[in-house]
Amino acid sequence: MEKNNNLGTEPLGRLIIKLSLPTVAAQLVNLLYNIVDRIYVGRIPEVGSLALAGLGVTFPIIMLVSAFAMLAGMGASRASIAMGAGDYKKAEKYLGNSTLLLIIFSIILSVVFFITKDRILMIFGASENTLPYASDYISVYLVGTIFVQLTLGLNMFITNQGFSTTSMLTVCLGAVLNIVLDPVFIFLFDMGVKGAALATIISQCASCIWVLVFLTGKKTILKLRLKTMIPDLKIMVSIITLGVSPFVMQATECIIQLTFNKGMISYGNDMYVAIMSVLFSIMQLVWMPLSGFAQGVQPIIGYNYGAKKIDRVKKAFSIQFISSLIFSLAAVALVELFPGFFLGLFSNDPELISQGSSALRLFMAGMSLMGAQSACQQTFIALGEAKTSMFLACLRKIILLFPLAIIIPIITDLGVWGLFLAEPISDVTAVCVTVAMFAVRSRKLLK
Repeated sequence: MEKNNNLGTEPLGRLIIKLSLPTVAAQLVNLLYNIVDRIYVGRIPEVGSLALAGLGVTFPIIMLVSAFAMLAGMGASRASIAMGAGDYKKAEKYLGNSTLLLIIFSIILSVVFFITKDRILMIFGASENTLPYASDYISVYLVGTIFVQLTLGLNMFITNQGFSTTSMLTVCLGAVLNIVLDPVFIFLFDMGVKGAALATIISQCASCIWVLVFLTGKKTILKLRLKTMIPDLKIMVSIITLGVSPFVMQATECIIQLTFNKGMISYGNDMYVAIMSVLFSIMQLVWMPLSGFAQGVQPIIGYNYGAKKIDRVKKAFSIQFISSLIFSLAAVALVELFPGFFLGLFSNDPELISQGSSALRLFMAGMSLMGAQSACQQTFIALGEAKTSMFLACLRKIILLFPLAIIIPIITDLGVWGLFLAEPISDVTAVCVTVAMFAVRSRKLLK
């Protein structure tokens, strides 16, 4: 209780640093789950580029698994508002029903993808050359779906109670294990891409155990209990309604990567699929810290909004907006100046680095303004504005990027370069609309 009450009393600058640094670190470490596999796989002798392209084809499935974790995990934001209003019993119901949803989603996803994986991988851009690598990886990865779901979804409840250091340690535990186990399984045991997937699910299993032990232990404010996992339709609908926005953000990444992978095969070749895999990973290097910072600020905004402390909400948002925008501008500037360095992290193939440098510069240009997008959209979530946040989530990827990625290559005859150009156009447009909507809507919400 005392720790949670600090969300409404502690000086904001210090509080934001205390909560956001661990969540930023957690997101960066979590990113290692995605990129460490690619870094090692891209260096498998003789077949590294094909194996890297194969992993790129599996990424939409992995993103979809994460999307369902976000859908159920948004009960944490509802729980923050309930805690701010002093209703801890209701907050625990959000925790229990979110857990139940995560278990249900993981079972359904595992079964569906096991049955249809090869067909789906071909739809997602696999070729005859890359399908064996993609199928081997995802077959092993799907065994650990329940660990991934519970870790990602329930760790949000740890963060939103103010235990950001514990939340960070959840991710660090798994990521360190993944870094250690990847080379052992891939190279020492000569398991290739199957070894990369096995290392990932073992690491996620360790993180899952850590989360469950904490949420059933003595230190947590909200405790996971069997009685709170009894289905409550009203609570579940409330969770899903707010979770739709981050779900759409994640799920649309699946659709976008499907579109880009298919485009790279249609207008280019397997090398461009491998390049696209690396470009998406580098984009995440910018986006994930922004997301982590927003997760650190979210419980502060949500708690104080529930407690009617509007001045603290406004100040917290201002700090988040300015800090996020400065970060995105600086991070993208580094990528623009040193594209070869960032591409070289994932592959030592000279052809990939040569062809990918100009593509990376163009693809990442619009991300320089995404700090503003992240701050506004995530604050809508913290304020419980599910519909507005959902629209903004759809805007950037579904309404703008998806059709642009199809239309531009056709009407301009630019081929793969039309695909690369679609990203910055949609990013800049989405930022302008999001900031404008927040400026208007926040005046009413934060009177």
